[in-house]
Amino acid sequence: MNQDWEDRVAAAWASFDRYPPERADEFRAVIEALVAELPAGSPLGPFESACAWDSTGRSDRAVPLYRLALERGLTGYKGRRARIQLSSSLRNIGQAAEGVRLLTPELDAPSDELDDAVRAVLALCLSSLGRDREGLALVLGALAPHLPRYQRSMAAYARALVEPEA
Repeated sequence: MNQDWEDRVAAAWASFDRYPPERADEFRAVIEALVAELPAGSPLGPFESACAWDSTGRSDRAVPLYRLALERGLTGYKGRRARIQLSSSLRNIGQAAEGVRLLTPELDAPSDELDDAVRAVLALCLSSLGRDREGLALVLGALAPHLPRYQRSMAAYARALVEPEA
């Protein structure tokens, strides 16, 4: 879509906090009005709709829309966001194993600003499956580079949580 549309979507999302839970349907209507402007078959439509359902506490409604966006070819940054958010929503509806399968390949994807989000959501999915040590290792590994000191130690501790003892 064009930059004007993207700017209006960004403005709608910037207004999200003005919609308390009891007005969630109003926020979704704002997003749906923008989605209605898209050409038929655009992957952006189901993605934005999924985000609106997800952000208003309806992961169950978001999951099929994220899947549709990806099926329609949503790629790049928004495609990665869709996989992260779909995995989180899957976890929320009791399908954490599918979230793990979806996000694990993202650990090897080209690095971007979403790397830590990938690890955080994957850690939550792993924890939901009782794999807390693996989840903690991911979180410590993501945190280590941001620390002013102890980066090597925390990275080593993260590896030790999941590597067999020598």
